[in-house]
Parts: sequence; structure tokens; C-alpha cells
Amino acid sequence: MRIWQKALLSTLITLAIGGIYLLVIFEHRKNPGVVNKAPEQNLAADDVAVVRMMWMTSFDDTLALEGKSVWMKNGYTMPYYPFNNGRIDFAKRVGVLPSAQRLDIKKIVKASPPASVDDSIDHGSRQAFAVFALPGSAELYATPIGVMQDGQEQYFCDILFYYDDPHTIYDNWPSAVWSAIDAHQVKPGMSELETRMSIGQKTQVDSQSEGNRTVSYDQAGKKWTITFAGNKASTIQSQ
Repeated sequence: MRIWQKALLSTLITLAIGGIYLLVIFEHRKNPGVVNKAPEQNLAADDVAVVRMMWMTSFDDTLALEGKSVWMKNGYTMPYYPFNNGRIDFAKRVGVLPSAQRLDIKKIVKASPPASVDDSIDHGSRQAFAVFALPGSAELYATPIGVMQDGQEQYFCDILFYYDDPHTIYDNWPSAVWSAIDAHQVKPGMSELETRMSIGQKTQVDSQSEGNRTVSYDQAGKKWTITFAGNKASTIQSQ
């Protein structure tokens, strides 16, 4: 075999090997086999419900609530007082606001509660209060929503309130569940969220595994002990 024939043969072999390599790479990219995919998340309807926040950082921000309705999110924790002649009567505490209670807010005011009054919020130098009426009533009441101290302000509206009717936020809940919530009762099969909506946020738990634990509730003095399994109330005790 002549030299030029040997060179040509060597070149053809090199090209063939290169072609095979490129073909293997092409096929691999076209069909990569097993690809590590992120695990799918199975989100329940409650997980994707839209609960609006307003992120209030100043007294002026809270004025956006005037003339609006809100619903209690942090039920059975916040006290309320009569509001008459432009003043809050701290000596005549009415009680605590129940879960999912609608408040029709009339105005936002500043006041300094007496040192003897425990209204669940640090007194600071002054507090902000939402003045509201209950549905069907002309009586006015006030409940604290924020605190001011040394030029600093802190507001808790996003913790305290739903800005939309929870009946529409969680419209996937059965009518029987909403009937129990509206009556502030707990029925077997209710989830932890549904239970909090009914009897409030003042709780003690025996573990951090929500939906599979025993929770104690204080519903304005009425005590509940509820065991959840699979995020359904299985054992309900009240006193």
C-alpha cells in the first residue's frame, strides 16, 4: 500500500470514529434517559387560598381600613371596649372578639390605656384602636391594632384580620363545616384550620406535627382538648 493510501485510510478511520462519537452524543441528548425531577407537590385547596395582606407600617396606613369590613382571624384573643362620645371606656371591657366575626370599621384612633388594662398589646406611649360596629348594631366599640413608642410604630392588622370574608376565601369547605364555625363549635372531621376558625387561636400543642397531634384551646374561658389524626378532629372534649 502506498503512503498516500495509508494516509487516506487513517483519515477515514478517524472520521468514522468521530462520526460514531457525535451520533452517540446526539442520541443521548435526544433521549437522556432518567432525569432527576423535583418531586411534585400536592397542594390542598386551603394551601393555595388567597389571604390578603396589607403590610401596614404607619398610622396613616391603617386609615385605609376606615369604612371597610374586616373579619377576625386571631379569634378569642383581642378584647374590645365601648366607644362613646369619642372616648374608649376601658373600665367596661365587653369581652374578646370571636373568630370570623365581622367588624365594620368606622374610624382609627389613638389612645393611651390605663396601666392596669391588659389588652394583649404592649402599651407603649400610645396605641392605635379600630373603632367598629358589629353587624346589625349601631353601638360602637374599639379594639387595639398597634402601638407607638419613641418614634417607632408596630401594627398587627395582618395577624388580627381577614380583609375578605373567610366564607369566600375558604369556599371549598362544606356547608356543614361553616355551620359549625358560625356556631363556634367543633365537629368530628374538621381540620386544624377549620377548628381555629371556629374556636380561636389561643392554643397549646403537644407537638409541632400539625394535623397529627393533640391541641388545647381556650375559647374565652371554655376549654377544648382535640386530637387530630390525618388533619381531622378524631377526639373532641370540652368543658
